[in-house]
Amino acid sequence: MKRYQRLVLPAFVLALVAAPLSAPVAARTDINIVASNWKFTPSSITVPVGEPTTLRLTSQEGVHGLESDILGIPLTTIMPNRFVTVTFTPKKAGTYVVHCAIVCGAGHPNMALTINVR
Repeated sequence: MKRYQRLVLPAFVLALVAAPLSAPVAARTDINIVASNWKFTPSSITVPVGEPTTLRLTSQEGVHGLESDILGIPLTTIMPNRFVTVTFTPKKAGTYVVHCAIVCGAGHPNMALTINVR
């Protein structure tokens, strides 16, 4: 019986230690978005519900912004020729239209990014 305990106990401990290593890790989606007067390129993106998504933002011209309380995107200023990243995890599927958050000129009211959460 003691020999059995010597074999089983180390295997049990090894299983406990290895279990966290095999736990699934949430996938992450990275998307590049370029702002310019008065559009986002691409103008529509699709992201997975419940998984972290990182937007890598830059501007070709003008200062722009992005913000969505519903999606958990804090106010993010997008500057010309610089990159800024923002990570969010959408909690609910749907289609969300996020408008430029910083007044950027005559076309500002029409500057929007459509985020499809699936």
